[in-house]
Amino acid sequence: MQELGHWIDGRRVAGRSGRFAEVWNPATGEVQARVALAAKDELDAAVASAAAAQPKWAATNPQRRARVMMEFVRLLNRDMDKLAEALSREHGKTLPDAKGDVQRGLEVIEFCIGAPHLLKGEFTDAAGPGIDMYSMRQPLGVVAGITPFNFPAMIPMWKMGPALACGNAFILKPSERDPSVPLMLAELLQEAGLPDGVLQVVNGDKEAVDAILDNRTIAAVGFVGSTPIAEYIYARGCAAGKRVQCFGGAKNHMIIMPDADMDQAADALVGAGYGAAGERCMAISVAVPVGEATADRLIEKLVPRIEKLKVGPYTAGTDVDYGPLVTAAARERVIGLITSGVEQGAELVMDGRNFRLQGYENGFFVGPTLFDRATPEMEIYRQEIFGPVLTTVRAKTYEEALRLAMDHEYGNGTAIFTRDGDTARDFAHRVNIGMVGINVPIPVPLAYYTFGGWKKSGFGDLNQHGPDAFRFYTRTKTVTARWPSGLKEGGEFHFRAME
Repeated sequence: MQELGHWIDGRRVAGRSGRFAEVWNPATGEVQARVALAAKDELDAAVASAAAAQPKWAATNPQRRARVMMEFVRLLNRDMDKLAEALSREHGKTLPDAKGDVQRGLEVIEFCIGAPHLLKGEFTDAAGPGIDMYSMRQPLGVVAGITPFNFPAMIPMWKMGPALACGNAFILKPSERDPSVPLMLAELLQEAGLPDGVLQVVNGDKEAVDAILDNRTIAAVGFVGSTPIAEYIYARGCAAGKRVQCFGGAKNHMIIMPDADMDQAADALVGAGYGAAGERCMAISVAVPVGEATADRLIEKLVPRIEKLKVGPYTAGTDVDYGPLVTAAARERVIGLITSGVEQGAELVMDGRNFRLQGYENGFFVGPTLFDRATPEMEIYRQEIFGPVLTTVRAKTYEEALRLAMDHEYGNGTAIFTRDGDTARDFAHRVNIGMVGINVPIPVPLAYYTFGGWKKSGFGDLNQHGPDAFRFYTRTKTVTARWPSGLKEGGEFHFRAME
């Protein structure tokens, strides 16, 4: 059986802790590999090595660092198929979805090629008598990223690309559920010219996470995962004096107005609700049609579309719509939440609990599930299901629909489908959610904007990728300078007023 270790000082190394986690094939339910789980001393040694490598990397011309990013983009395109296949094998995504995972990470790396411009400071000539003032952006030193299973290529690149481009060394602790792609990314970065030790990939579980949070050398931590863990990492990391950004769970609402193009809305809901088996923090999991007639029309449009969905392993071809969930535990959790929805009185329009695929009976599949007439107190509405389950909550008015999205504890993404510009503009301005789509179901910003939710979906002051990433991974130093020629009248004991 394949054994996966860590990436330390430019090479793959075996784990030393003696602890391992199983890596499953979600389609077959079989263990296909095991991954080493680092102990605290292994993590600390990786950080010490990164700290030794970082000063030389920080002193490298920003344009030369950007050239490493440029070559990394070329290599990602070269190995796209290889990366996607490895990702699908461990995660369960379809191949087109896996390529999309890599592509959206690649686009952030493309943005990082502009690091020389993004790292420019400010300058004021003659800020005072003979005084010039300027600022510079400098790297933090050693920083870390703790990334989730559902995007094993994209989110590591969202974290490490800007961090490295800014001149930091980076410690990546990816998910132990699908660890192959992060190790492959490290190999490609080395091939692109990244010096040894500047990127370390340390596989592990909570012990490695706590070691990151407690290590005094690590200056900043970025995290993506569930809200309870986001709150834990944010609190513990901030208490240790680190700069921390954490992104948690989601419950994304899509409001469908009576004037919406119902075919367009139904197509959008099916893709946004069931794509990647619902294992996306930007998945639409709640449909909110406004008015009974709108709701009836929507359900009528949804059912035949959902019935046509093809569920299967990535090896079944590019026409598969979605694959299995990542683990057996994830499958059991989703089935439990579907059952709770039935018990609490929601109308189960389509039931995916008993889905079985011939030849893959032990796979972690859940069929597409649709609820109607759910209410806000139900668990299927309150919790992030992270499965192929779409819940419909009927609203009488636009204001009621808006209030549903605004009152929910999560605030990651939301969307509205309407032909009315006034309604769309009002929604975009009033809703207290970080990312908004207008006739766009999954409003993930492009790489040159920033990605981040509000409320219990995001903790910290700065978002992921875009300009915020360069702010997060640098600190500003401001210099006030006056040269000796300006000291002819002797010493001064106060700051002179501007003249």
